[in-house]
Amino acid sequence: MKNDSLKGQHRINEQIRAKEVRIVGDEEIEAKVYPIFQALKMAEEREMDLVEISPNAEPPVCRIIDYSKFLYQLKKRQKEQKAKQVKVNVKEIRFGPQTDDHDYDFKLKHAKGFLEDGDKVKAYVFFKGRSILFKEQGEVLLLRFANDLEDYAKVDQMPVLEGKRMTIFLSPKRKEMPKKVVTKPAVAPAKPQVKDDSEESKPMDDAQV
Repeated sequence: MKNDSLKGQHRINEQIRAKEVRIVGDEEIEAKVYPIFQALKMAEEREMDLVEISPNAEPPVCRIIDYSKFLYQLKKRQKEQKAKQVKVNVKEIRFGPQTDDHDYDFKLKHAKGFLEDGDKVKAYVFFKGRSILFKEQGEVLLLRFANDLEDYAKVDQMPVLEGKRMTIFLSPKRKEMPKKVVTKPAVAPAKPQVKDDSEESKPMDDAQV
């Protein structure tokens, strides 16, 4: 039978040890407490299974369902949830306490690419031997690194010294959606007022002279 990885998570039928159970989730059966023998009989009459879904309840909560179909739906739901999860990779970038500008720019370029791809970046300075004396210099380097990436990343953890490593964690910034530009409808130009020529063409009487 498929779904073997999910089998055994629930007690079914005669595996249920309680003397009485609460039946839920069935419109045809009244939701209440039943003796176990009666619950098993109702499941058998419907050619289904009595499945214990809340074993720690008092009394345990059960449903009368097709257990094989129940496992299939459960596995399908888990698969859908897993597909929705975004896998985030963590890329490591290593510096020395006296990294030169050429090496720094090279690693900065790689970090930008990682962040644009949605990966996190773990940058650290490794202090070898007496170079631990330059730990302040390593901290300055990591803070400069974070500052140069401020358009691409946010700082999850400031530089922390653990043993011979000083580490900083960066996460990619979420890209903001471009704002929609709302254009106002053009206002139609006002129609020019046309003078009534009939008034101007009227002859003036003697009183108007």
